[in-house]
Amino acid sequence: MPRYRLTIEYDGRPYNGFQAQASQPSVQGALEAAVKAFTGQEIRVAAAGRTDTGVHATGQVVHVDLERDWPAETVMNALNAHLTREAVSVLDASVAPEGWHARFSADERRYLYRILNRRAPPALDKGKVWHMKKALDAEGMHAAAQALVGLHDFTTFRDMACQAKSPLKTLDVARVSRVGEEVHLVFEARSFLHRQVRSMTGTLVEVGVGRWTADDLKAALEARDRTACGPVAPSDGLYLTGVGYEGE
Repeated sequence: MPRYRLTIEYDGRPYNGFQAQASQPSVQGALEAAVKAFTGQEIRVAAAGRTDTGVHATGQVVHVDLERDWPAETVMNALNAHLTREAVSVLDASVAPEGWHARFSADERRYLYRILNRRAPPALDKGKVWHMKKALDAEGMHAAAQALVGLHDFTTFRDMACQAKSPLKTLDVARVSRVGEEVHLVFEARSFLHRQVRSMTGTLVEVGVGRWTADDLKAALEARDRTACGPVAPSDGLYLTGVGYEGE
């Protein structure tokens, strides 16, 4: 039974997150319905990460096990043909090597958070950025974010409903930069806690508007206390942009 690796993008707004749920639209449900329409198989799609309601993706990776040995391009084209009414698109398909798993073989996840930092609200990107009227100090946010890099107990930035066994995570990259009218926050790690990126982003915005200092953020991290976290950023501006695998 061949395993196919799929790179997908999606607009998270129409879905109640990635994970399939009864009576709720989901990215996983849309993909599984497309596979059934194409092959007649009822399968479970495995993903590198399960994004929350409203979170988008430009580089999510999933795999599907199909009974027939189809050309990878045929799989991609057929699935896209059955996804035309969904906000999901298959960007690439390939036959996965033996033993490869979309989730367990991954050694890096990359996220981007987009903040539109101007007076006027978004028209074209509504629901795809977090709109902040007040000017943000991107350089100050970047400097403060470096305290988050490395191995830490991220309890402060961990959602109360997180099911991870440990709050210990290694954050490899925390980068903040201004790109035109937007402020972009990039985070890279092997894995993240539930809502960790949105929690870190919301807290860094407190630094950006001058309500917190870099020392305040560091103290919040060291507190290992969820109540020390700043406001949690909305899902609108968050994107899973890529997944890394060993040897790539």
